[in-house]
This record gives sequence, C-alpha cells and structure tokens, in this order.
Amino acid sequence: MSWVLLLVNVLFLARQGHEGVANAAVPYLNNVLSVLFILSVFLYQRCNVPVQRNAEFTSPLWNLFVKGGLGAYVCMLLYIGYPGLNQQWINSPYLLDIIYQILFGFLVYFLGKGFYTWRQFILYHKTKDLQAQWKWFEILVYLTLLVPLLNVKYMQHIFLILDLGLLLLYSLYMSVHLRWVALLSLDKKWGSIFLLTAILLSGVLFVNFLFRYADSPELVVDYTDNPFILLTLAFVLLYALASLLVALFSLPTSKVFEQKNADLLSFQRLSHTIQQGQSEQEVYQLLFESATKATGADAGWLEIGEQKYTDPSRFREIAPDDDVQAMVKAIVTLVHEEDKTARDNVYINGDLNLHPEFRNLNSPYNSLLVVPLASTKRRYGYLYLLLEVEQGFDPDTVSVVQSFANQTVLTIENLRLMEESLQNERYKEELKIASLVQDRLNPKTFPTDTWFEISTYSQAAKEVGGDFYDYLQLSESRIAIIIGDVSGKGISAAFHMAQMKGIFHGLMQQDLLPDEFMVQANSALSRCLERTSFITSALYIIDYKMQGVSFARAGHCHTLYYNSMMEDTFYFQTEGLGLGIIRDASYAKRIHRLHYDYNPGDVMVIYTDGIVEARNERQDEYGEERLKYMLSQTYHLEAEDIKSAIINDVNDFSNDTLHDDQTLLVIKFKHRQPNI
Repeated sequence: MSWVLLLVNVLFLARQGHEGVANAAVPYLNNVLSVLFILSVFLYQRCNVPVQRNAEFTSPLWNLFVKGGLGAYVCMLLYIGYPGLNQQWINSPYLLDIIYQILFGFLVYFLGKGFYTWRQFILYHKTKDLQAQWKWFEILVYLTLLVPLLNVKYMQHIFLILDLGLLLLYSLYMSVHLRWVALLSLDKKWGSIFLLTAILLSGVLFVNFLFRYADSPELVVDYTDNPFILLTLAFVLLYALASLLVALFSLPTSKVFEQKNADLLSFQRLSHTIQQGQSEQEVYQLLFESATKATGADAGWLEIGEQKYTDPSRFREIAPDDDVQAMVKAIVTLVHEEDKTARDNVYINGDLNLHPEFRNLNSPYNSLLVVPLASTKRRYGYLYLLLEVEQGFDPDTVSVVQSFANQTVLTIENLRLMEESLQNERYKEELKIASLVQDRLNPKTFPTDTWFEISTYSQAAKEVGGDFYDYLQLSESRIAIIIGDVSGKGISAAFHMAQMKGIFHGLMQQDLLPDEFMVQANSALSRCLERTSFITSALYIIDYKMQGVSFARAGHCHTLYYNSMMEDTFYFQTEGLGLGIIRDASYAKRIHRLHYDYNPGDVMVIYTDGIVEARNERQDEYGEERLKYMLSQTYHLEAEDIKSAIINDVNDFSNDTLHDDQTLLVIKFKHRQPNI
C-alpha cells in the first residue's frame, strides 16, 4: 500500500512537471511516503526472517536470492525493453518514472531481506558484546531515515558527511563477522559460493539501474541521495563480498577441517558407546569404520583373537577368498619378519612391493599400517590398514588412528568394568537374599520355661557366614541345642551350614545321645562335604527333670561354665574331633560324651571361635581367659545382660572390627520347677 501511494505521488509530481505547475508540499510528501515504504519493508523483514538455530546456511542464502535477488533480473528485463516500449507501444512521459519506482520497490525488498539475513548470520553463536554492537549499528542506520524525512541536503553539511563515513566504516566492521563460513562443509561451501556470487551480481545490477537514470531530466524522483539506501546497499554488498572471499580462500583447508571434524565425531561415538549400551563387537566395528574413513584406506581388517572384523568389499581387485587369505597371511608374516617388536608397536611400511613374497601376490596395495590394541595389562588385537599409493600414511594420520585405538581399548575396558559391576550388583542382591534366608534359619527365640533362660547373638563377618545354632524340643522335659562353625566363609560355608542343620533335625528325630549324633552326622557329611571342608560342632541335651546336661564336642570351642554352688568359673575340657576330618568308622573313637548335673543359678556359655579370636589393633586375641573373667563378673545377671556385657566387651576390645563370624549363647538355669 505504501508503495502504491508512493507511485501515485510520483506520477502526480511528473504530471505537475509536465504542466509546469509547482507545489512545494508534494516533493516533501514523496519523502515521507518513501520513508514509510522503507520502514514497512525493513520492519516486515525484521519480524519474518527466521532465527538461525542450526548450521544450515545455504537455505537462507537461497531464499535471499530467490525472493530478493531475482528482482534485479526483472529490472534488467524492464531496462532492456524500455526503449522499445517507449518508442513503439506506450510512448508515455510517465513510463520511466513507473519503471524507476518498480526498481526502487525491488531494491528496497532486496536490501531488507539481505540486511536481516546477514544479521542472522552475524548473530549465530553470538556474544553479549556482538549483540550490543549490532543493536547500535541497526539504530544508527535507521536514524539516517531522518535525513530524507526532514528534507535535509546532507551533502551540504560536513558533520553529516563525516557521520555517514563513520557509519560506512561501521558497516565494514560488521562485515568481518563471518564465523558461519567456517562451519560449512566442502559441498555446502561450493553451494554458498554460487549463491553469494548470484547475490552480488543482483546487487551490482541494482546499483547500475539505480544510478543509470539518476541524472535523467525525464526522472522526477531520484533515490541516490537517500543515505539509508546507500548505507544498507553498501553493507549488503560488503558482507556478501567478504563472505564470498572467505569461502573461496578457505576451500583448500575445508577438506582438512572436515576430516578433523569427522575424527572428533568418531571419538565422541567411541566415548558414548558405553552409555548407548553397545557390545564389544559393535565397538570394534566402529573403530574399523572410523580408522578406514580417517585414513582413506583401500583395504584393512581388525584382528581380535581368532576373529577378524573387516569389509570384504574394500579389497579391490581381489575377489577370491583364497587370494585374500594369502595376502593376509603374507602381511602377518612380513610384519613378524621385518620387526620382532612390531606386534607391540605401530608398524608402517610405505612400499610393500620391495618384498618378493608380497610382490608375487600381484596385490595393488603398497602402504601398510599396523596398530596394536593394548592396555598396560592386556592385549586385545591388531588393526591392519592398506593403501594403494606408496608412503600413504603420514604421521598425523597415524596419530589419529593411534588415538582411535587407545580410545577403543579404554571403551572396551570400561564396558568390561561395567559388566563386572553389574555382575557384582547381581551377586550382592543374591547375597542379600542368602543372608536373609540364613538369618531366618537361625531361631530368634527359644522355648520359654521356668527351668532356664537363653539369650543368643550371631553376627556374620560377610553377607553370609558359616556359624549356626538351633534347637529341637525332644520331649516336654528335654531339649537339644546345637552350635557349629563351618570352615571357610561366604556362600559355600552357608551352604554347608544349611546341610548341617538339616542333618541335625533329621537325626535327632531318633532321640540320639550327643556322641551318637556326632558319629552319624560325620557319616552323613562324609558323603556331601568337600575333602577340604569340615565342621566343628557341639550338641547339648538339657533334661529339666533330671537337672542335667549331656553334651559332646566335635572339635568345637570348649564350653564355659559357672557353678553357683562352688562359685567357680571353668571350661569343660572334653575331647572331640571336627566333623568331616576323618571319614570312616574310626571317628567314633574320637568323640566323647560328658554329663553334668546343674544347679539353679548355674550359667553355661556356648560360643564360636569368632568370640575368643577377636583381635585388637595390635593383633592380640580376646582369648578364653578374658571371656572367663567376664563371666565371673556377670554371672549374677540375667542371661540377656550377661550376653550383652560379653558382646560389648568383645566389641570394645576389637574396636568393632569383625574378622570372623561370631555366635554366642548364654544359658542360665533357674530355681523354679516346671509346671507339668
């Protein structure tokens, strides 16, 4: 609409000029309408040119050429056809003004499109300072619209000329922000060069048409004195020219930068392999692809143990598998013969045909690179790469391949560590379940009775342990209590503990005496216990009515006892050999039964070796004497308090450090008779 109003006003001025009528207000109105048209176009482009969010720069350049630059070629057609139209068809005094206004319309649209396309390129990866610099540049350029709006003849004012000169220098400064050119690939750089050339040609055509008729007496309005048009035209052309030159001069290095970028992406892919959950085979395949791409290798293979990862299609001119295998064998032999340390270091051969054995294969390959895949602790394999040209592997390329190999080894080791970590987590979960099962196998409470009281404590050194205790009510007045310790620790000890508890419940259904039980338990364990394992145990049968205890010790810790009548604390020194050590009938001679009549107030302490063998920082053992002393000081307490006092003393002695499984049972006999 503003352009149509501008055209109408220009035609009105032309009519007045032909009729010789002068009106001072109409030229000023033309300035206002031209500023209005320029503002509407530029502000429209400011709002509608999309923000550059990615490194795709050819599309904006294409849009600028198609939507803005093609207007110059339309104007060229009008310029070519103007003489014929003016002489043969129309012959109107207003034709030149109409064509000039069309040119002005296309030019302003081209400048608006170009101005804000360059803004998006300049502010790509912008900084705070650069954003502020553009802001002030844009403001200063827009302020030049005041010159035609106020109808000021700026060429008559020296300070305006200086200001416009400084703005031109500012435009030149903004034109050197060309970071986006470095982000173009080689193919896209060629496309950008073509488009920038076309855009520059469009700008040159606009300049030519703008100034060609500037001094024509037939032209009513001349826009060559508009400083805004001149500044924006200079900026658009300067930026396009600078971009074109930078793109042209960076062509020789584009391939290098692309290769470096590809190498970096390969490093990232190898680094992210663990997070993506890829397998070792996929990592090796990624290494092979990255190395062949980085070196431009014509052939190669990756040897990992007995496996080889390769792409058969890369073996040019060698179709039969036999020929390929022969070549591979010849290369491996060559590497071994050439240098005995080649299997430990990078091996490079720039002219394979110097070796007769390889020359006889009629292979097209001349350069060989062998890179080992190894860490300080382990060797994984070797990477072989071949090129048809001689001396094809330069030091930089070899360094890149070595970096790929090192990253691959690190990735493989991390994958294995992660797998081990996951396996350990599964083991931990299994151990938690085993620990829970074992904890439930040990009884938490014993039958309550007025004859005696029992307090228990058990703590495994690891998640699961080999200590155990259990009871079985044989009759209303008799109870069997067993305690034991399996050699070793961990899962196997816990498994044998469960076996022993099963044997205990199975055999004691026959109401055996303690020594008889030990003999039969030894026979049963001889069939299922490893030769390297054994179990120490002690079995106690308490008879309430008879007020006596019968027990047998199979290599277990001596029983600690306090006699209330004699006020004496002592150990029962009974003989006995651990279960599973002797696996024949002679074991019966190694086990003995003892009977002892108890008195009310007597205390019996049953424990495993983890109690008396607890160690302090100086590696001193807690010992039987200290345990005996603790009982002599606490016998008058309840069974629960005696147990707590002993455990606290053991923990204080060892500084809460647990070296072995610990189990403790405290039995205190009472005065009252059971109610039967």
